[in-house]
Amino acid sequence: MVCVSELENLTREDLIAIILELRERIEALEAENAELRSGKPGAVDAPEWAKPNRKERRAKEREERKRRKDSSVRRRDEPTEIVQHAVETCPDCGRRLSGGWLHKRRQVIEIPEATVRIIEHQAIARKCGVCGKTHLPKMNLDGQVIGKMRIGIRAMSLVAQLATVCRMPVAQIQGLLNTVYKLHLSAGEISAILQTTARIGEEEYGRLRDEIRGSPVVHADETGWREDGVNSYIWSFSSPVVRYFVHKTSRAAEVAKGVLGEGFKGKLVCDFYSAYGALDVVCQRCWVHLLRDLKKLKEAYPDKPDVDEWTQRIRDVYERAKSFESDIPRQRLKAKMILERKLMSLALPYIGSTKPQRVLAQRIEKHLAELFVFVEDPRVPSDNNAAERSVRPSVIARKISGGTRSENGSRTKMILMSLFGTWSLRGLDTFAECHCLLANFRPDKAIHSTQA
Repeated sequence: MVCVSELENLTREDLIAIILELRERIEALEAENAELRSGKPGAVDAPEWAKPNRKERRAKEREERKRRKDSSVRRRDEPTEIVQHAVETCPDCGRRLSGGWLHKRRQVIEIPEATVRIIEHQAIARKCGVCGKTHLPKMNLDGQVIGKMRIGIRAMSLVAQLATVCRMPVAQIQGLLNTVYKLHLSAGEISAILQTTARIGEEEYGRLRDEIRGSPVVHADETGWREDGVNSYIWSFSSPVVRYFVHKTSRAAEVAKGVLGEGFKGKLVCDFYSAYGALDVVCQRCWVHLLRDLKKLKEAYPDKPDVDEWTQRIRDVYERAKSFESDIPRQRLKAKMILERKLMSLALPYIGSTKPQRVLAQRIEKHLAELFVFVEDPRVPSDNNAAERSVRPSVIARKISGGTRSENGSRTKMILMSLFGTWSLRGLDTFAECHCLLANFRPDKAIHSTQA
């Protein structure tokens, strides 16, 4: 290329050569840009952070695509209020118009302006003119308020819903109630609401533990927690219909023993944490954890084909176990024993060796009897995903609020998480269930509050 000042000294042939060179460069850049837009492999690689373009569907694939049973269009809701718009007089001649027909409808969904209801219950004293005695009515507010608290059970249910399901800290609950309902609650009052709700739910909390102990299959997991700035743990025990949480400063096996009890006869689905091995129960170790570690091993040694082959053969054994189907217990037990022998034959050459497969091979040897329990018992899943989903809300809550500040706060958190988690797992309306729990409480049960 030449500078602008040198153009005056160039001949006509030189200028034509420069123009042709620029045209070739422009065409090359346009071709490169077209390749990048189309997503087809070309000379220029896309950056690592860029997601690959989806594959273009062929016309035949679009025609054979499964049709939805129901239309995905938005359906009209049942209106709670109707506002009719009509022209009263003719804009041309001024004649008054009446009657007509429905030409068009448009629905607008809006929330009402809500302000807090402050209901003052007044006891009227009346004096009998015959005997001269003064009589006062018995103010029975059962099903409306708990004890001497000034907050009604609907407001209590909403606070518990926001703190547990929505995982909102106290300050955010204060802001929401103030914005939407013009209700001003102190941080201490919100904490008292949560603690009172948890105390009322203690009996139901105990029943959930009993259901866990009687369940044929239980998923267990634990995750970190913070109480007043000190590390601790949340233990989760769940079944298809129950979620039960307990907070402990220990991660030892004694915690699981205390929850499951001495007479637990079910099967426990868990990861490879050693504490579960100290329990006198039948365990099914999570295959997802093992497959994840196999993938990490493969990625750590990309230049070793024997590692790739070994991990794939173990995956094949797992896929074979997952695809096994039989309703005959003897056949399922026989299949379990065959799969154990096959898996052990893959692990045996690497036990005690110095090869990369050694660690996972030793894990397979140690937990061999706990890897194919799901083949023998079809009620047992091969993974611990149920427990992972169970503890995920507590992990999010810890990241949002940083944990709890006292032992009482931790217990309150565990009770509410267990109640709301179980209601949600059963497909119930968590707000309605909490309201029902509080409404059915009777004052003969000792519940005391510091809120006047």
